[in-house]
Amino acid sequence: MAQHYKLERVRELADGDEDFVAALAAAFLEEVPEDAERLRVAVPAKDYHEAYQAAHKMKPTIDLFELGVYDQLIEVQDWGKFEQTDKDVSEQLQIVLTAVENTVNEIRQDFGL
Repeated sequence: MAQHYKLERVRELADGDEDFVAALAAAFLEEVPEDAERLRVAVPAKDYHEAYQAAHKMKPTIDLFELGVYDQLIEVQDWGKFEQTDKDVSEQLQIVLTAVENTVNEIRQDFGL
């Protein structure tokens, strides 16, 4: 259980309420893959505004579940926010997308969702 993510901070937030932990895991599955798909499309299209918005929205959840890709997500967010036309964030994007995909699969299995 939990190889690609961590539940310590989620459990701390839930204060022992395992139903709340499960609800947060379900919310992760509802929100994060949708935002990751927005990033997957926005970055190659150089849609800076969309990339910024999607990355910014993902930050708290990626941080809470400790996927280990927060710094890469910040780089993608800043690329969009500051319209860094001279920078290539495709490698950082791929790291984030892989981590999200692995976590989604693992949360589905761990929580039976």
